[in-house]
Amino acid sequence: MSKPLKETIRSLGRSLKIFLNTSHFPTLVLTVVVTLAVVLFANITPASLPERRALPSLPGLAEKALKDDSLAALAGADFPAGYTEINGTLQPGDTLGNALRRRQVSEQIRSQIINALDGHLDFRNLRPSDRYAVILDEAGELAAYRYESGPLDIYQVIRTPDNEFQTEKLAVPLEQRVVELAGRVESSLFAAFQPHGEEAKLIYTFADIFAARIDFNTETRNGDKFGLIFEKYYKDGEFVGYGRILSAKYQRRDGEVLEAFFYESEKTPGSYFDRQGHELGASFIRSPVPMGRVTSGFSPNRLHPVLNVVRPHLAVDLAAPVGTPVIAAADGRVVLAGWNGGYGNQVILEHANGYRTQYGHFSRIRPGLKVGDRVRQKEVIGYVGATGLATGPHVCYRVQHNGRFVDPLGLKFRPRSVLAGAELAGFQGQAEAVSKMAQGGGVGRVVQVKNITVTPDRKIFLL
Repeated sequence: MSKPLKETIRSLGRSLKIFLNTSHFPTLVLTVVVTLAVVLFANITPASLPERRALPSLPGLAEKALKDDSLAALAGADFPAGYTEINGTLQPGDTLGNALRRRQVSEQIRSQIINALDGHLDFRNLRPSDRYAVILDEAGELAAYRYESGPLDIYQVIRTPDNEFQTEKLAVPLEQRVVELAGRVESSLFAAFQPHGEEAKLIYTFADIFAARIDFNTETRNGDKFGLIFEKYYKDGEFVGYGRILSAKYQRRDGEVLEAFFYESEKTPGSYFDRQGHELGASFIRSPVPMGRVTSGFSPNRLHPVLNVVRPHLAVDLAAPVGTPVIAAADGRVVLAGWNGGYGNQVILEHANGYRTQYGHFSRIRPGLKVGDRVRQKEVIGYVGATGLATGPHVCYRVQHNGRFVDPLGLKFRPRSVLAGAELAGFQGQAEAVSKMAQGGGVGRVVQVKNITVTPDRKIFLL
């Protein structure tokens, strides 16, 4: 190698060594790395990057009853391959978070679901047997969620194309059938309804309509007749629940006829009225246990069944199965809610015009009821039991007026309201239309059918 060339190489080496020992070397390295990165990703666009897919349209969710464990299949959903479905049911005492955690849903997805439902679903009213389905995409991220609380309350959360979560309460199509039912009483009203196969809640509601006019515990007679026209709702051919009783009729053996028609308008809150427009609800109802059985009446002298001594029985004993709901006889304020010696678990209510009512021997008082609370007429205040001095499950029902005990079954009160003018005319026209539906059929006869859709803006009444 020639001497000039050797000198040139040694000079370059010395220069490189000096450069490596200066601050310029890291700058050079960083420049090279950035340049390579720009070249490498120059042809990658947002459209070429992988994107989370939004859940496809799920037609038919509101139209299909959720009958088994696959909410998605019943919804008619066509999920892409690789999507995962997690189904669950709330257990007693569950919160939504606990139920999801039990199915090993991650904390992140639990938070997404709860946040999406917040403001739509009332988390305080979740019930055991409520059902849900979580849909995860191929990456294990939340794609959709559905929650069903009963046949009419279905909530759906969907991930949108921009990866936000959209929540809605779904519309539910139903079939409304208006049914006529009639029968004859031979032993009790309850027994008269049983051959028709209707649920107990319909019987109790019928009895409650006339609660201020007749005591079905003591005043039914063999040969009395009843009739009613009422709504029944169906979803996909399956019974969902009872709507309103539109009209009710009870004809006593002696010929007296009691009639009631439901009426509601912008000026008149929904209630039942007779043909003259008198509201059937009175300031007091006849019995706080409408279908109970009187086992002991109001008497100045009665042999006490436990103490075996004769003393006044200033009450009416109403026997019913343990746990039967007991309702307030009138609007009032709670002045006692707790244990009271021989009366066991007792509730005492104070009412207007000097009245007080007492309800004893409850198996339990309604949770949360306390002294000072206001209650409305027919609001549940406790449940039939046999606490205190009692030989069996019943309610000891006592009424005081200005400090003096009076016979609860002998009280008479005025109607709560009377329709007049245009309201009376509107009511009578509606009552006449409902009356024309009746033909006196015994077995439940469908007199009208129509399709309706329940939406958040259009709700229906269910017993």
